[in-house]
Amino acid sequence: MDYMDLFEDDDDYELIQFLNYQRRVYTVHQRLDHFEKWDDHDFKVRFRLGKDVVLQVVEYIEDEISSQTNRNNAVTAINKLLLTLRFYATGNFLITAGDFMGVSKTTACIIVRDVSVAIAKLRPRFIRMPETETEIRNLQRRFYQIAKFPRTIGAIDCTHIKIQNPGGPNGEYFRNRKGYFSLNVQTISCPDLKIMDVVARWPGSCHDQTIFKKSRVYNKLISGYWKNSLIVADSGYANSQYVVTPYLNPQNGPEGLYNESLIRTRNPVERSYGVLKRRFPILSFGSRLKIETTQAMIIACCILHNIACDHNDLEPPELLGMCMPVIDDLNLIEEHEPEEGNARIEI
Repeated sequence: MDYMDLFEDDDDYELIQFLNYQRRVYTVHQRLDHFEKWDDHDFKVRFRLGKDVVLQVVEYIEDEISSQTNRNNAVTAINKLLLTLRFYATGNFLITAGDFMGVSKTTACIIVRDVSVAIAKLRPRFIRMPETETEIRNLQRRFYQIAKFPRTIGAIDCTHIKIQNPGGPNGEYFRNRKGYFSLNVQTISCPDLKIMDVVARWPGSCHDQTIFKKSRVYNKLISGYWKNSLIVADSGYANSQYVVTPYLNPQNGPEGLYNESLIRTRNPVERSYGVLKRRFPILSFGSRLKIETTQAMIIACCILHNIACDHNDLEPPELLGMCMPVIDDLNLIEEHEPEEGNARIEI
């Protein structure tokens, strides 16, 4: 008796499908050697970093991401890194990045997560504020050469990284004042556009000043760790002994000159966002990954950006045929009122 006869009068289609299920045939996809296929320019357009930078990064994280065995056509460490860079470069679906490298969507998801976390672990090495007296003086000198603003050791600002609705009872905390879901990411930059500090754990609804007051940098500033050093900020932050912001209604003369000098000195943090989001468009298009993976991805992108800056790579190539979203984080004056301080927004 055929077991299918048992279901002649049964409409349980799912059970029938289960009994008839046949496992898909295992297929091995061909994987290209992208180092051999592309010249330096084409490689950089596709992966946003030069070949020498990619080889250096894979040396740092190879032990973290290498497969324990070569069975079943395991993905090599270099291909895992290239797949992740391709995902960062396109901001596309995981299945597209997987097809580009010859792996499934599930494998691509695991690889992006593991590589992002492995790169993020390099943070103490590549993202750091000045520590020694010599480093502090050199940094103050470099900022002073921009627009004669003294004692500056950093330019601070926040930018929103778009995410999908995380759901749950706290999902609305991630909706920012512009109406979409995001992480509000704080960074501090130096004159050569490198990122010296990054905070990527706050939802989009949090105020810039709140993020700053809960950060390690704030605690070090008020404790006198950098002595009389200053950080320049926009009017979204509170003016204080260690953080300086521009006049909102400057008068002709000294106040106007002060604003001009401060804004030019703070310009590197704005420029760093532009370079970072052009280099890794996923930060502009938005992430559909889990919150934890998105946070690791943001840190990883900042680290890769700093490594590229160390190699004098400050101008990422344009992605032909891709329309980049408008980056609206370049306003000199924020549209919201600060929580406290001397800066005020006119209505």
